[in-house]
Formats: sequence, C-alpha cells, structure tokens
Amino acid sequence: MTDRSCLMIVLAAGEGTRMKSALPKVLHEIAGRPIVQHVLAGATAAGADRFAVVVGPGREDVAKAALVQAPGASVFVQSERLGTAHAVLMAREALLEPVDDVIVLYGDTPLVTPATLARVRAELDKGGHVVVLGFEAANPMGYGRLLIQDGKLLAIREERDATESERKVTLCNSGIMGFSGEHILGILDAIDNRNAKGEFYLTDAVEVARAKGLNATVVEGTEEEFLGVNDRRQLATCEAVFQSRRRNQAMLEGVTLQAPETVFFAADTQLSADVIIEPNVVFGPGVVVERGARIKAFSHLEGAHVREGAIVGPYARLRPGADIGRSAHIGNFVEIKNATIEDGAKANHLSYIGDARVGAKANIGAGTITCNYDGFGKYHTDIGANAFIGSNSSLVAPVKIADGAYVGSGSVITSDVPADSLAVGRGRQANKDGWAAAFRQRMQALKKR
Repeated sequence: MTDRSCLMIVLAAGEGTRMKSALPKVLHEIAGRPIVQHVLAGATAAGADRFAVVVGPGREDVAKAALVQAPGASVFVQSERLGTAHAVLMAREALLEPVDDVIVLYGDTPLVTPATLARVRAELDKGGHVVVLGFEAANPMGYGRLLIQDGKLLAIREERDATESERKVTLCNSGIMGFSGEHILGILDAIDNRNAKGEFYLTDAVEVARAKGLNATVVEGTEEEFLGVNDRRQLATCEAVFQSRRRNQAMLEGVTLQAPETVFFAADTQLSADVIIEPNVVFGPGVVVERGARIKAFSHLEGAHVREGAIVGPYARLRPGADIGRSAHIGNFVEIKNATIEDGAKANHLSYIGDARVGAKANIGAGTITCNYDGFGKYHTDIGANAFIGSNSSLVAPVKIADGAYVGSGSVITSDVPADSLAVGRGRQANKDGWAAAFRQRMQALKKR
C-alpha cells in the first residue's frame, strides 16, 4: 500500500439501554480498557493518522475517553438520531480536509483487527470508491446481506427488505465501510431518508455510489471480528475472545502460560520472552514483566514493573507503583504498593510494603508492615541494601533503616536506624515462675462452682 492519509470516523453515540447501566455501553471495559478505546487502538495500528469521533448529546464522558486513546481526535456531536449516514455527516468539517481513505467504525465493535482494516485500505488504494467489510455468517438471520454480481457489490439488503432468495445469502454486512476521501461527501449527501424510519442509512451508500458510476467492493473478515456489544452477555463474549487472542499472542512470543485459560490480561500488558505465568494469574492495567521473570499462581498485578529474573507469588498482590528489581523475590500473601524492591531483595511471606524503598539484597521477614498512613498523609520508609528486618516488625514512616542494619523480630521502629546497627523496639520479656499452673488451678475451681 502506498503512503496514504487515512481518516477514521468512529460512531460512538449508542447508549446501549440493554446494558442496564448508567454508563454508556462504549465505556464498559474489556481487558481493563473502555470499548471505544479498543476501537481507536485498532485503527491506530492500521495506520490512521486522523480521527473523528461522533458522540451523542451530553456525552462528554465518551469524548474524554476517546481523547485518552487518540489525543488529536476531533469530536462531533450528533444531536438528533437520524441514522448512520447522518452521524457520519456530523464530521463534515473533518471530511472537507483532503484525505485519501476514510473508514467508518463503530464504537461498540472492539474486535476488528488492524490487519483487516489494512485490507480495506489496500482495496481503496487499488481504486475502490466504497469498500464494505463483510463476513460469512454461520446464522445470517438479522444481518444485512451483501449482494454481489460479477465480483461487484450491488447492494446491501436488510433482512426485512430481502427476497426469499436474497435471505439465503450468507455473506453479511458488518456495518464497517471504507470510502475514497475524494468521493465520500458526494455519496453521503446523495443519501435520502425515504424509508419507514425516515433516517439516512449508511448502507445506501453502495447503491448511491453505483448510480454515480463508482465501484463498490467487499473485503471479508471473520464473523468473530464483528461481534458488537449491546448487553452484558455480548460484553462477556467479547472479553473471552480478547483474552483468547492475547493468550495465543503471548505464547507465540515466547511466554509460557501453564494453564492459558486461567490467565487474564489487560489490554496493555507487556510480557517479554521466557516469562513463565503459572495458573490463575490476573493482570490489571499497566503491567510490564521482563525476560525470565516468573509469576506464580493466584497472583494479581496492576500498575507494576517486574524486572528480569524476579519471582512473584504465589498469592502475591502488586499494586500501582510496585517496581520489583532483578532476581527479587515477592512471596505468598505479600502486598507491594508504590514501592521499589531493588535487585535481589526478598519479601517472601505475609508482608505489606507500601510507599517504600527496599535496598538490594535486603530481607523482609514474615509479618513485616510499613505503617505508611496516619489517616491524613502517606509517608516513606527507606530500607537500605543488605538490611535485615526481623519477622512481625512494624516500621512507622517516615523512617530510614540504613544499609546493613538489623531490626529485631517483633519490633516497632519509630526512629531512624544507623548502618550496621541493631534496633529492637519491643517490651522487655518477663517470666513469672509458676504463674500458668496457678492460673489453671484458679480457673478450674471457678468452673466447679
């Protein structure tokens, strides 16, 4: 394909009442990312260099989400629901600027692949004027049919208007269409609303183009790609498709998934080759795992960076801001939040490390917590390299434990600890001989009364 400019128009006005939600359907999430952002991400990967997003009235929330994914997008409002062609024409200002290719996408159809969109662009590059994305449907009922003759698309026929023979056609319309930038406005402006609903249908663009002597063709994708979201069941179906794709991609890129069907990814999860993921691991947004790291079973990661050769889990939780150094160990029932665990450091069990730095090769004993919050502010704990924190210790921030220092088990540390020193912050042990026997005797006597 030659170097061509491409405008992607995303129609994101659908409210989705079947979602039974106050949230617009295009803001419901798949893999931790709003549906409309999936659409825009796919379009970007297909080479779009301009975006126009058409939203419904009062849908500043949809516009804001779209601009997160496509910061340079132009946003247009369709105040009246007068059909899909009318919605596209809301972006007339964008269409007046010179552009080679225009592709119209829908904000509730998140699974279209960049490769399929690239094939639409390739068809336009060959001189196509209107290119419709179609698919062979296992059950075509309810879909518009694509009527082809001699390799040319004649029309898109809605099922309610189709003849008996036309209903037997299994090549169906996805709704996604590509246009020559030179001709799109002329085609759209010629679409009328002489139909039962009095709306302007984008599907009429095919017959309008042919009447103008322009050509219309079809590019086929898979039925799976064009799954839309109108209710929670369809949302779950699209989530399952995304996860299946992402798991396969990870394994093809050299990641070991021991039980692929139990691992869940976010849309932006980044895994390097030779990473090993054990069963029942969940990745929230913003996770990077470097080469050779191992994420053990039942761990949950979000907003975390796991560096080369580190081991996390089982049953570990990494929260936003967790930075786990090379060959560091984060063990079972350990929670890390907004903390740097430097190379070779270990927190192997039952600890909370928040708003902290743990120096290289330091050891955090079981039951250790950083007391980082006083009800008003968050405070930092700094633990130096090769420090040893005894089990069941509470480190009350702000506090610094210098390199090589030891903290005795069961201590509450409220002051800085100098390098290579021992800090013990607990009450002195006192043994009372015979107390336990006397206590038992007294209690047994009371029970006999």
